[in-house]
Amino acid sequence: MKKLPSSSGCYVCGRDNPVALKLEFFVDEDNQVISKFCVGENYAGYPGMVHGGNIVAILDEIAGRAVTIDDPNRFMVTSQLKVKYLKPVPTNTSLIAIGKPFKKRGRIAVGTSEIRTKEGEVLASCEAFFVEVTEQISNDRDPEESGWKVYPND
Repeated sequence: MKKLPSSSGCYVCGRDNPVALKLEFFVDEDNQVISKFCVGENYAGYPGMVHGGNIVAILDEIAGRAVTIDDPNRFMVTSQLKVKYLKPVPTNTSLIAIGKPFKKRGRIAVGTSEIRTKEGEVLASCEAFFVEVTEQISNDRDPEESGWKVYPND
């Protein structure tokens, strides 16, 4: 699987952010974005359950990566999320997030995402709408200099 870039300061993937979830993202053979992760109890809402804000952050991030799978240096921001919380997402448990591109038209893209147990049970899902902002973000800036790059495996 091909590893995708991460950010130094992002809440979901930030390598240098002490409170980040520190997820890593890969493209699999089916052209999906995959992340295998475990969320600690310090990100819980109720004991033993990941807080809904963290769930939506993961779903948003992986759907956004899915719609930029062909160009990881194409930057898009979320314009709308439709999230379904199907079952509690447990803390301290091996989980998998999967993102898939759905459609693209000009500067607009739609992606889908899910958080699943390692057995494949879907716990939360999302349809996410994005708008491209590459020009505004990378205007005279090198993305890698700002911390956006593929980091070596920990």
